[in-house]
Amino acid sequence: MTKHEAAAGEAAAHGSAADDELLDAVGPAFGKLRRSSLLEVENPISQKDLSRTLVLNVVLEIAQGGAREVTVGAVGDHLGVDPSVASRMVSDCISAGYLVRAASQQDGRRTILHLSPGGQELMDRFRKHQRSAFEYITADWSERERLDFARLMLKYVASQESLRQRER
Repeated sequence: MTKHEAAAGEAAAHGSAADDELLDAVGPAFGKLRRSSLLEVENPISQKDLSRTLVLNVVLEIAQGGAREVTVGAVGDHLGVDPSVASRMVSDCISAGYLVRAASQQDGRRTILHLSPGGQELMDRFRKHQRSAFEYITADWSERERLDFARLMLKYVASQESLRQRER
């Protein structure tokens, strides 16, 4: 049992000090998740392609949202980076063959972004890799724990996105 699992057990039994310790541990835990690369369990993704998937994920999210065309500016807004950084990240994905530029149907002066077949293949492989890593990491969890964690993680992300939409 880890220190944080012990804290969770104590929180249920003793109240607020243990609750605070458990809640204080969430931020650093997210930091560790963000810093660590996914385990090389199946079809490993290179570090470079791992960073490219950030951009490709954003392009997919915006496109699936259907509210607007995917531009370099939209990618930058979504990632919270300067336009010049977003431009370099997008250019790298284009050079790697994962994104293509196209003319906007709404404004011919504007360039929009789409995943190329290679970009879609990378994202399909990345999703399988993520699932394999999740299953490997949680191998000693019960199926109920895995499903509960998955539901709560998706709820957390949806709440975060909802807050982002309200701020706009």
